[in-house]
Amino acid sequence: MQIRSDFDSGNIQVLDASDPSRVRLAIRKDFASEHFQWFHFLAEGLVPGQVHRFSLENAPQSSYKNAWSGYQALASYDGDDWFRVPTRYDEGGLHFELQAERGSARFAYFEPYSRARHARLLTRALALPNVELLACGSSLQGRELPLLQVRGTAAAPRRLWLIAQQHPGEHMAEWFMEGLIERLAQPDGELQRLLAQADLYLVPNMNPDGAFLGNLRTNAAGQDLNRAWQAPSAERSPEVLFVQERMAAIGVDCFLDIHGDEEIPHVFAAGCEGNPGFTPRLDALEQEFRRRLMAAGEFQVEHGYPLDAPGQANLALACNWVGQTHDCLAFTIEMPFKDHDDNPQPRTGWNGARSKRLAHAVLSVLAEMVDRLR
Repeated sequence: MQIRSDFDSGNIQVLDASDPSRVRLAIRKDFASEHFQWFHFLAEGLVPGQVHRFSLENAPQSSYKNAWSGYQALASYDGDDWFRVPTRYDEGGLHFELQAERGSARFAYFEPYSRARHARLLTRALALPNVELLACGSSLQGRELPLLQVRGTAAAPRRLWLIAQQHPGEHMAEWFMEGLIERLAQPDGELQRLLAQADLYLVPNMNPDGAFLGNLRTNAAGQDLNRAWQAPSAERSPEVLFVQERMAAIGVDCFLDIHGDEEIPHVFAAGCEGNPGFTPRLDALEQEFRRRLMAAGEFQVEHGYPLDAPGQANLALACNWVGQTHDCLAFTIEMPFKDHDDNPQPRTGWNGARSKRLAHAVLSVLAEMVDRLR
């Protein structure tokens, strides 16, 4: 058997692949960081009909070791159809198996969103009549960081920002952005109502270096971008600096930061209740957003992060920094690596398709609320 990870978002270390009934592996740390959790590899030389077992032996030392409880690894024969495989976790690692149907298969922490697919998404977006490349930043390793503007028809539009995949292992975030762009290509009454009052500003992937390198949490400098918003720098977080500069020039009336959560098997949102500038107006908008999204899609409010105490928000986080700086509705939307336990789908768990559908629901909510955002 041959184990490979020398490709886009690949991450694995082979300890011993001599026994196909127990292939011993480890997850490589993020580039320039101690974080690790994301894995993605190709196993070649599988024997159809035979059960192959894999163990990630350092999983108990990973960044979010509690995330492995209840988690099921993903496999795919063609890189398109991903399905969950039997998985268990103990003090010896994360163990999963596949009764092979073909001679090779991919395994990953979540359904990967490739750089090639990212390029195709940009091409599709820019082919739409009301979408343009407004500006393009650059990552530390020189990868493009496109900012797309979706032009509405208002003379003085509200400005709605959506960014995704600050944490590079959270591939569900760019699947979300693909769903959003797909809906833009098929305008309906709700979307027309939204664009009659707003322009959209989209960054489909905030961390292209980290995603390509197979990182979980950080960029090429080992920086967690979602802890850099209070003091970004050209040396460690140019991705954040680029977006902040464009926000200052354009303005922000609503901000959504799209993420994935390793531990919580639910779709949820985190708001700005701990910001020093949080007001009853913003509180009412947050409550309305949650209520409408719960009615529109796979979203719930019972499970999520603990609320910040008043005035105690971490302003290094994008959601809090943007909400405070621009006095606007700002949310972090979290999707699971596992499944959405309110609506379990055992074969796939939470996946790219469901992330895309959530984006459709979010656009509907924004259309319903756009006239009250400012």
